[in-house]
Amino acid sequence: MRKLLTIVSLLVALSLALTACGGGATTATQAPAATQPSAATEAPAATEAPAATQAPTTGEKVTLTIESWRNDDLSIWTDKIIPAFEAKYPNIHVVFAPTAPAEYNGVLNTKLQGGTAGDLLTCRPFDASLELFKQGYLTSLNDLPGMENFGDVAKSAWITDDGKDVFCVPMASVIHGFFYNKDIFDKYGLQEPTTREEFMTILKTLKDKGETPLVMGTADQWESATMGFQNIGPNYWKGEEGRQALIKGTAKFTDEPYIKTWQDLADWAPYLPEGYQAEKYPDSQTLFTLGKGVIYPTGSWEISQFEKDASFNLGIFKPYVEKAGDQCYISDHTDIAMGMNAKTAHPEEAKTFLSWVASDEFAKLYANALPGFFPLSNAKVTLDDPLANEFLSWRQECKSTIRNSYQILSRGEPSLENELWRVSAAVMNGSMTPEQAGQEIQTGLEKWYKPQ
Repeated sequence: MRKLLTIVSLLVALSLALTACGGGATTATQAPAATQPSAATEAPAATEAPAATQAPTTGEKVTLTIESWRNDDLSIWTDKIIPAFEAKYPNIHVVFAPTAPAEYNGVLNTKLQGGTAGDLLTCRPFDASLELFKQGYLTSLNDLPGMENFGDVAKSAWITDDGKDVFCVPMASVIHGFFYNKDIFDKYGLQEPTTREEFMTILKTLKDKGETPLVMGTADQWESATMGFQNIGPNYWKGEEGRQALIKGTAKFTDEPYIKTWQDLADWAPYLPEGYQAEKYPDSQTLFTLGKGVIYPTGSWEISQFEKDASFNLGIFKPYVEKAGDQCYISDHTDIAMGMNAKTAHPEEAKTFLSWVASDEFAKLYANALPGFFPLSNAKVTLDDPLANEFLSWRQECKSTIRNSYQILSRGEPSLENELWRVSAAVMNGSMTPEQAGQEIQTGLEKWYKPQ
């Protein structure tokens, strides 16, 4: 365990290495961590993946289905990524079948327990996917051709605690930050904020001008935690230093850095759209791209859709620091990977696809088809998208960390990840104080977690 924690702590060092190759928490986007299957559910034991990696030669066409939470990426997989694979392997047809992010957890677990899940599973980082492997739903990929293209840090989010089994092929990391409408900033002579005071001043200025300063809803809850709490929080709890302290038990969620983070979310509330409590994630995306809100707290995973849909010039800025001169931190999160359903009827073909996902060809295609998802392989990738390159440049200025709920701390009940959604949304809705949020999170964690 200590060795794994040391490896994960090296995510800061990954900044330099990934910058050289074009690009991890998932994430993910993130989107929420997968709900763990019931312990009472009987599941098959984890098995090694079959050795075969070639496409079938019988002429019979096989269909593989991919489960994913990335419904925004449907057209990219259908029009760009899958055709590139099928051109090389014409006897394997691939279907990308995503579920809405907030529903993916429950839907996937229901399918797995019922034996109806797809052949390939998009993997959350750390605890959620580790639990699926322990339950026997994911298979070991130690012998998969192409896994040699990934270093220890890239694989650390999808490996057992003892380091013996890798169960998903790492695909990408994402970086948190803020998108904004450059045209409106220019209209009012506003500059990108770097401190909390500058950020709040801009929100007030925009509201005084009759604009909706911030776009975010709380109906789906996870956005409040993923795009709010995990976005700005690392600058308060000092990134990896604070995250590791929670695991060791030397820090608590009732400490000042966490209360300050929730206080910021509470202070954002007056600047959100009217009726934000009923606003869902797709609603927020639409409002922002239609120009009905100026600043959108989110991350690099939005680049493709925003560049396609926005009718204005897009800008991005880093999560603000508390005061000028403070060291900045970014959530540079190991977000997404792909594994094989242990019950697939087509293990040879599934492994063929996963080997392709581990290849340099896929890394280059994926990075530029989905700008903002930064490859975790050792492939040398040149990014074409200016915004993607700007997100990457923050690694040179700030220290990197991952979302603090993803490794170890969401293995029990209540799940830290799911609890962070709930209390962060409640704070933004005004139904819970920051202090109450910290106490509820810490109390829930202490019900099952004993510091390492």
